[in-house]
Amino acid sequence: MPKTLLVVDDKPELRLLLQEYLTQEGYRVLTAADGRQALDIARRERPDLIILDIMMPEMDGYAFLRTYTREANTPILLLTAKVDETDRVLGLELGADDYVTKPFSMRELAARVRAILRRVEKAAQDRGARARRQVADVVLDPVERRVWVAGREIPDLTPTEFALLETLMQEPGRVFTRAQLWARIAGTERFLRVDEHTINVHIHNLRRKIEPNPREPRYILTVYGVGYKFCRED
Repeated sequence: MPKTLLVVDDKPELRLLLQEYLTQEGYRVLTAADGRQALDIARRERPDLIILDIMMPEMDGYAFLRTYTREANTPILLLTAKVDETDRVLGLELGADDYVTKPFSMRELAARVRAILRRVEKAAQDRGARARRQVADVVLDPVERRVWVAGREIPDLTPTEFALLETLMQEPGRVFTRAQLWARIAGTERFLRVDEHTINVHIHNLRRKIEPNPREPRYILTVYGVGYKFCRED
């Protein structure tokens, strides 16, 4: 069965262009003109990935993210014409997995779609093959995709946050560069640019969810000038 993508953008010519291109890439492509229409379609169709514009009438991308990420763990790729970094950061903080900035290359967008879907599919294929992992008082279950910290379940990790946490916990004490972390979560699409700031934002969000005090992290530690590592077991 082909993967289902939902393209959400208020410009009909861009929706049509993306629908035609991604259909040729082998996907089933649905479209919506704004966030409100996208909510109806996403709730009914449960797409495998959502390509989401930020600036739209009726309900913009931010409002869609705030609503839908509480209901489903669907990967989301942002489309943004914004040049202000804070707009991209806000989208990532609200649960998006990655972004492309308009104007963009269709080849790059398709590569990012493949990378995200490959990561999610690999996690699904690995279910049952790995046992729960515990480091310090953080427990990660790759089968059920659940995380607990000091006995408290963390319910709202995005697919990218879960993948980052799993990668760091697989080798406690090892320092990962941002490029290495990006390569792990991007799968085999290695020609994609290494966006270090995107990794920083996802780490920030992850700390906010799992750390007792995100300003003084106990689990995910920064190695200045290099990258990040997960604390060794107590």
